[in-house]
Amino acid sequence: MGAYILRRLLFVIPTLFGIMLVNFALTQFVPGGPIEQAIARFQGEGDVFEGIAGGSNDVNIGSGESESAYLGARGLPPEMIARLEIEYGFARIVCTDGFEGTPDLKHPECEKEMIPLLERFGIMIWNYLHLDFGESFFRDAPVFSIVMEKMPVSITLGLWSTIIAYVVSIPLGIKKAVRDGSSFDVWTSSAIIVGYAIPGFLFAILLIVLFAGGSYWQIFPLRGLTSDNWDSLSLGAKIADYFWHITLPVLAGTISAFATLTLLTKNSFLDEIKKQYVMTARAKGLSEKSVLYGHIFRNAMLIVIAGFPSVFIGVFFGGSLIIETLFSLDGLGRLGFEAAVARDYPVIFGTLFVFGLIGLVVGILSDLMYVAVDPRIDFERREG
Repeated sequence: MGAYILRRLLFVIPTLFGIMLVNFALTQFVPGGPIEQAIARFQGEGDVFEGIAGGSNDVNIGSGESESAYLGARGLPPEMIARLEIEYGFARIVCTDGFEGTPDLKHPECEKEMIPLLERFGIMIWNYLHLDFGESFFRDAPVFSIVMEKMPVSITLGLWSTIIAYVVSIPLGIKKAVRDGSSFDVWTSSAIIVGYAIPGFLFAILLIVLFAGGSYWQIFPLRGLTSDNWDSLSLGAKIADYFWHITLPVLAGTISAFATLTLLTKNSFLDEIKKQYVMTARAKGLSEKSVLYGHIFRNAMLIVIAGFPSVFIGVFFGGSLIIETLFSLDGLGRLGFEAAVARDYPVIFGTLFVFGLIGLVVGILSDLMYVAVDPRIDFERREG
């Protein structure tokens, strides 16, 4: 098992490399890059896309050559645009051989040189190997510290939603399998199908309208994970305040996972109930409870545990952006969305790296849970 885990861990490296390569390539074709965003902010336009239809003109930028201006760059000194390109890592200052002193665009022996795409990607990967995610273009802070600051919010929502989905869905799925075809099975299946059909964001809006002061009751807060007076609360009050704030976001993130996991559990138990070893156990005079939890449970739960990564990742990825935005939670999903809008490339790549790493690690944990539930599973022998 140790060799298998080592191989899986080593496989994480090329997978993350592929994720970063694909997304780095995609960002090169997206209009309105970070330079144009910065220009729009300097000119007070707020959003670069307001000027996208304005066309382009030619200006002299730093090195003396005539280049196509960035959209919305009219009126800004060319030297400022060149310095932005250098600051954001798209260009560098090169000086003639034998030049002494600090490289500066104002010096006649120095000029701006654009860095090729492959070289920029190589620099980024080399920095990532040293856990250097760079600086945010617009937040004036290291990407690593920003990501670490936002991660607990997303992890909190993902874990609580997944745990609640499993705690509720597994007993419900088992009961539905035992009472298959009964009125209880029919009406719970109808409720589950309705819940599965409701998009997470629509359910979140419904919760806000009903319970967060939208139009009816204001039972739960609308934003944040803690109250403003958090620091002055006692330990018990802090715990109560925390659960008070996460109730609606967690419910909104759980709805789709709950439906899928319940039906998966029911179908898994139904398949096992019909097998010969179950009939043999019953013929030996074992009670129905002993048959169900002593024989069926371990085998039926394998496929349910196999679905743990997809449930957690589905809630963690899919719920992060929508739920965090609707409930004003400052997590990774909202951070990634704001970075994509602002074209803050270091933050975009940093969040993608973290999301990809978490997904791969959870996949490895799923295999370990397989072995914990059924020690007969040997991944090394299967691969051999």
